[in-house]
Amino acid sequence: METALDTYAQPYDSCRPVICFDEKSYQLLDHVRDPLPPVPGSPARVDHEYKRCGTVNFFVALEPHTGQRTVTVTGRRGNVDFAARLQALERRYADAEKIVLVLDQLSTHSPAALYQHLPLEEARRLRRRFEWIYTPKHASWLNMAELEWSALQRQCLGQRLAKKEAVEREIHAWETDRNARSVRVSW
Repeated sequence: METALDTYAQPYDSCRPVICFDEKSYQLLDHVRDPLPPVPGSPARVDHEYKRCGTVNFFVALEPHTGQRTVTVTGRRGNVDFAARLQALERRYADAEKIVLVLDQLSTHSPAALYQHLPLEEARRLRRRFEWIYTPKHASWLNMAELEWSALQRQCLGQRLAKKEAVEREIHAWETDRNARSVRVSW
């Protein structure tokens, strides 16, 4: 626990950016009956019955010191997706000496994912680019990315979205706004 907290307490260093990383699944839902729009004196009326349209997965990478985040929507959650997200992070922070990665102990969140889906030399090189900081088991709340999920749910996803493309549009707008305002985590 103290390792994660000590990591957050360090001042910003562009040579060693701290990235809080997490993932979450999201259920795609559609209306069975179209909602009735609000009219003066009456709120919108939405039937509680819904149709399930599958799931998508979100990956969030939050840089708490700068208030910048990246949310990626994928069709599934797996080691190959995790490896791809780490490759994207490495490209984004190409000038950094080391990328400090705070994450929970989900089975896919390990260097093994890199070795399973990348050539050996690339996996080894990428593993060394990151400093792996794991939150303790049953304490994933220490990962600041968890707070991003809460904000994302309240500000963006409190509606029924039936298609991956709709989710991507909503998240992109939310992410762009928060990044433009450099919204930092109030820890």
